[in-house]
Amino acid sequence: MAKKATKKNGANGNSFEQHLWDTANKLRGSVESSEYKHVVLSLIFLKFASDKFEERRQELIDEGKEKYLDMVEFYTMKNVFFLPEESRWDFIKKNAKQDDLAIRIDTALTTVEKNNKALKGALPDNYFSRLGLDSAKLAALIDTISNIDTVSDKKEDVVGRVYEYFLGKFAATEGKGGGEFYTPKDVVNLIAEMIEPYSGKIYDPCCGSGGMFVQSVKFVENHHGNTKDISIYGQESIGATYKLAKMNLAIRSISGKLGEVPQDTFFKDQHPDLKADYVMANPPFNLKQWRGPDELLDDPRWEGYEVPPANNANYAWILHMISKLSENGVAGFVLANGSMSTTTNSEGEIRKKIIESDLVDCMIALPGQLFYTTPIPVCLWFLSKNKKLDTKRGYRDRQGETLFIDARNMGTLVDRVHRDLSVEDIADIAGTYHAWRGDAQGRACLAGDRTSGATGTEVGEYEDKAGFCKSATLEDIKKHQYVLTPGRYVGVAELEDDGVPFEEKMAGLAGTLYKQMKEGEELDVVIRRNLEVLGYGE
Repeated sequence: MAKKATKKNGANGNSFEQHLWDTANKLRGSVESSEYKHVVLSLIFLKFASDKFEERRQELIDEGKEKYLDMVEFYTMKNVFFLPEESRWDFIKKNAKQDDLAIRIDTALTTVEKNNKALKGALPDNYFSRLGLDSAKLAALIDTISNIDTVSDKKEDVVGRVYEYFLGKFAATEGKGGGEFYTPKDVVNLIAEMIEPYSGKIYDPCCGSGGMFVQSVKFVENHHGNTKDISIYGQESIGATYKLAKMNLAIRSISGKLGEVPQDTFFKDQHPDLKADYVMANPPFNLKQWRGPDELLDDPRWEGYEVPPANNANYAWILHMISKLSENGVAGFVLANGSMSTTTNSEGEIRKKIIESDLVDCMIALPGQLFYTTPIPVCLWFLSKNKKLDTKRGYRDRQGETLFIDARNMGTLVDRVHRDLSVEDIADIAGTYHAWRGDAQGRACLAGDRTSGATGTEVGEYEDKAGFCKSATLEDIKKHQYVLTPGRYVGVAELEDDGVPFEEKMAGLAGTLYKQMKEGEELDVVIRRNLEVLGYGE
């Protein structure tokens, strides 16, 4: 029997996720990554659903309830999907060498979706048959996935880890197109740590593959909260991405309302009456032609503001999210840097009114190369409907103030084109914000205690730090013509005095310069000589 791949390292010292990815990639052939990811991820989902089903089935047998083995209710009551025999992984594996394997897999996925209402619209429809995948390579992928034990380690979310890994790899492979479904995990973690979605309604109007929801649930679990205290609402316009989101939530037993079908948020809001406690989003950057010139001009979401321009949806997303916030709601979202300073069409006036309404809580400038979609740096906006004193959470009154954080120098390059924010980076940024807001957790993070989870202990206080953070007033922002770029407010970090007198330092620099100039002259002579040898002399 093959060894179950639940350990972090597999063959040749690689993680089993990497080993699985390598095997899956051999199958790809001429299939576009944008379609191929649904093939692989749906197989991983089917393996997970089968493992959960077999585990629950054995429980019923052990309890002497054999007569209930084929009753759907006895599975759904435990958040387990019921699988008819032709949908179970063992059946697929036994038929892996058959020429009609692709048809059997399509049938299995269709049957699973038909028998479980929660999966309506979630699984790929006839992908395997339509794509004409190589049967031998598909069988090899089945064998590799069979080695993943998705349920034995209760403390480790094995299938979630694999799923997350694959989403990231597919995003990297697809480049710009990957941004339609994936937001880097470290960016999502930072947003969650900032807004702290402990309880209430969480909303993402452009939810992609559901990463914001997954990290919100993880945040609650990591901080010993109760995941039953949060409810999830989302919407996604791209059909294939909508399926990814539903599968992503399903494998983690997360219940979410993502709308009946994929729909455009601006033209078909499927949660029209929602007032969310938390909004988390990564809207498409600078989306062009999101509406026609004469469409949505009188939409109630723009009430009190100018109509967002038709050639860029950034401010339409902002106003939509503001319209969804409850009276004490907070929002954290990613936007292109231009959103902080643009005055094109009505954008400058909309930003001015948002600022004067005292909604802007914090602005963060991020480093470049965090996203697979673009190497350019982006920013995080944090809006709050209520900056007043909150004695319950220990928040001080920050009315009329906005925190600016310049994190452009943070992060570490993990390869030539991609940068990650570390756990320490996230703790420093979020800790600074929470210290500014006044809560004990933030002060603990700011003081370097990132693991204690201390509450109510004064271990650090917020202070402006040149080059990194600045608490600015509305008057300060007015002086900068309502531009929200953090670099305008935080200033330049002070250079440390190295103790070397200016005259001594200047003499050393001059000596180095003269030495380099002399070496340059010697190299010029060598280059001229070589050119003459080649017959190219003057």
